[in-house]
Amino acid sequence: MSHACRRLLAVLLPVFLAALCGLVPLMQQSAGAASDVTGNATYFDALGMPYGGCGVPQANLDSQDFVALNVYNTPGDYSFYPRPLTGANLSKAGLWNNGLNCGRFVQVEIADFCTGTNDGAQNQPFCRNGSWAPDAYNGAKLTMLVADSCGDSNAWCRDDPHHLDLAKNSLNRFVKNGAAVGDLYPGHWNNRHVTWSFVPAPGYSGDIAIAFMQSAQVWWPAISVSHLADGIHGVEYFANGAWQTAQMNGDMGQSYVIGGTTPGGSQFQIRVRDVTDTLINGGRVYSFTLPTTCNPQCGTPYTKVGYTTSEGSTSTPTATPTVTPTVTPTGGTGVPCDVNYQPVNAWQGGFTSNVTVRNTGATTWNNWTVTWTMPSGVTLTNVWSSTITPSGATWTIKGPNWATSLAPGASVTFGFQANGPSTPGPTGITCS
Repeated sequence: MSHACRRLLAVLLPVFLAALCGLVPLMQQSAGAASDVTGNATYFDALGMPYGGCGVPQANLDSQDFVALNVYNTPGDYSFYPRPLTGANLSKAGLWNNGLNCGRFVQVEIADFCTGTNDGAQNQPFCRNGSWAPDAYNGAKLTMLVADSCGDSNAWCRDDPHHLDLAKNSLNRFVKNGAAVGDLYPGHWNNRHVTWSFVPAPGYSGDIAIAFMQSAQVWWPAISVSHLADGIHGVEYFANGAWQTAQMNGDMGQSYVIGGTTPGGSQFQIRVRDVTDTLINGGRVYSFTLPTTCNPQCGTPYTKVGYTTSEGSTSTPTATPTVTPTVTPTGGTGVPCDVNYQPVNAWQGGFTSNVTVRNTGATTWNNWTVTWTMPSGVTLTNVWSSTITPSGATWTIKGPNWATSLAPGASVTFGFQANGPSTPGPTGITCS
């Protein structure tokens, strides 16, 4: 999970004025109030490795436009308190709400910037020797995913209950008058206020995604639940003939430790509660199995599983599309593989995609490489958890330094951001 030591804060944005602290009470906002609040914005470069604060790797997020919420609300107190907050420390909870706002979306609007000094220094006023001023970027908006937590010991994360920490790569994707602002950062980003509120997942379709976390096994079946319509407030699992309440994995709000339908078994059934504490999809039951690749335990940060459903009030969605690659012979033996390509977020002029590469052969696939052809007009802008080298429409993808080889049955997930249309996907996929 992401902590202060992993966070790369730079050119931090202004902090909240004390007079704004009463705009919306903490508990009301945590419960899902639609009212806008105004706070300061900072930025950070990326989620921690392998998980962000919510328990989902960055490559597997529904959106690469993501934010962190404050763990604490302790004006003037910059001490560390154990997470998750319990007992008397519950009164110190910020909008992170012990992870219970994970997986939700927020609508963020650019507001005024500060003409003075805003450095997030402890016990110092915000916007010192200056004032808040509007400019041409006021009103630019972006919908972003809650994926991380801010527990740093600076004034941003402690003194301002409505502070947001924004993904750096999102800053120039804020939209005004139908177009991305493009140059908000760095020249026009100085110490902004933002106004924001929780909103339902935009354009939601399909159903949840379930994955086992690294080191998961039959006696510690820790899962990550994502692709949520309105956050997640709980997971229940079926064991010993009854529904049991799963324990959250620390305060990673999208990760829960469940149990098998029989003690030590590899078959699982769960149901999920959203931010209103209502069972999603009318109580739909999700049934799945611990993959054989997780014996004796899962070796990768994110092992996605398929599932079947029963009960519930809505129909079962179609499965995620899979692109089946061709196989390039290597040393005359060939490299059997699967490549699952899934666009996860698209906007006018760009998109992000997640890709899972799996070794379906019987021997270790060393220095794995995937090559494909992207449609005309698609250009790479950012990549995580892999190395991508474009040459015209041909992209060559290699594994990151921590996953250059894949054992039989093992998989790795990476992601990228590109300009251009999100569909159709790549063609001529080869593995070597």
